[in-house]
Amino acid sequence: MTTYTNPETIALHAGYRADPTTGSVAVPIHQTTSFQFPDVETACARFALQDLGPIYSRIGNPTVDVLEQRVAAMEGGVAAVAVSSGQAATAVSLQNIAQNGDNIVSSTDIYGGSWNLFSNTFRTMGIEVRFVDPSDPENFRRATDERTRAYYAETLPNPKLHVFPITDVAAIANEEGVPLIMDNTAAPVICRPLDHGAHIVVYSTTKYIGGHGTSIGGIIVDGGTFDWEKNAERFPMLNTPDPSYHGAVWTEATKPMGPVAYIIKARVTLLRDMGASMSPFNAFQFIQGMETLPLRMREHTKNAQSVADFLDDHPMVETVIHPSKTEGAVKMRADTHMTGGYGGMVGFEISGGRDAGLRFIDALQLVYHVANIGDARTLAIHPATSTHQQLTAEEQQAAGVTPGYVRLSVGIEHIDDILADISQALEKSTMSVGIPVGTNAA
Repeated sequence: MTTYTNPETIALHAGYRADPTTGSVAVPIHQTTSFQFPDVETACARFALQDLGPIYSRIGNPTVDVLEQRVAAMEGGVAAVAVSSGQAATAVSLQNIAQNGDNIVSSTDIYGGSWNLFSNTFRTMGIEVRFVDPSDPENFRRATDERTRAYYAETLPNPKLHVFPITDVAAIANEEGVPLIMDNTAAPVICRPLDHGAHIVVYSTTKYIGGHGTSIGGIIVDGGTFDWEKNAERFPMLNTPDPSYHGAVWTEATKPMGPVAYIIKARVTLLRDMGASMSPFNAFQFIQGMETLPLRMREHTKNAQSVADFLDDHPMVETVIHPSKTEGAVKMRADTHMTGGYGGMVGFEISGGRDAGLRFIDALQLVYHVANIGDARTLAIHPATSTHQQLTAEEQQAAGVTPGYVRLSVGIEHIDDILADISQALEKSTMSVGIPVGTNAA
């Protein structure tokens, strides 16, 4: 199959041309648990990883495989593994190389659910997560020791929206012998972290990749650029015999397949044993979403920029959080990494604080009040009372969540309709707290 480089073409053609049996142009939904082996020899070869054909849909499925190939091609990676959710993608990406007694260094600027996973659930597994402020990339080096197994961050952190210094931290990661794992959920197409030095990319496909709010899923993409053998002492799970798979040493066993030790291990151990597999139907839904992803991202970014500019000029808005409104090194990083635009999310603080923010949410008519991002529709949330509610006040502050902060995931509706709804909701929210419209509260 021809290799394509443009995202618009990759989104439609990578990993699949037509069904070899029926000629179907649309990817079939292989809604099956298991697959008939043509003979005993083939079955033996597949279980021995000499033949990577399908065995059981928990480990791999032809519909899911097309999605994995397509996202890997979009990101410039060597291979991918799809899982049941974005949270599963984050967990598996780290559990694949970290175990009891190990640690991860994570940016403070991450999704609230990831923060809770790291600070609480991972702790019960014996994995320590050390949170550092990414405004100084050297903080990652300072937190690193011999048991550090990965650096973790979000490209466009939700909800802080300060673009992560991928290139700078990737350079430190290479010097320290630690892979940089980037959650690129909020920036598909407009940023490719692997191009800037990251080693692994994770997504919640639930968001922009799906785009329609119908399905939950996640995916892990291996860039194939991290040398696991060179750093063998740091990564015993890839470089010593694995008793869960006949004593396989993954860096050795996968050499005939290319630089895929990390992603193969994730599939045949964690996906097999933990069972967080993506359903074929959900994979089909994400494939449909991918077909229009590059086009949607253009509209998301264009509309979000218009919303950010509108809010920046509004007398009832104290602060606008959007990459275009940053300055200095933060703005430079946005311009360097976000080559396709600044993304579809906008945050802002309304004059009147928490109460005004809540009233704004309740006054919306077109915009949905939803705990999600990346839908074709415009969505809004008040993070302090919802997505980041489980965090302490100090943790919320570190993540960029203030009491009056409102996050918008700007959709692809006509911009006039989006702005009209935001405008009327602002008027109602500020009037209700006694701030007369027209007063420059900033």
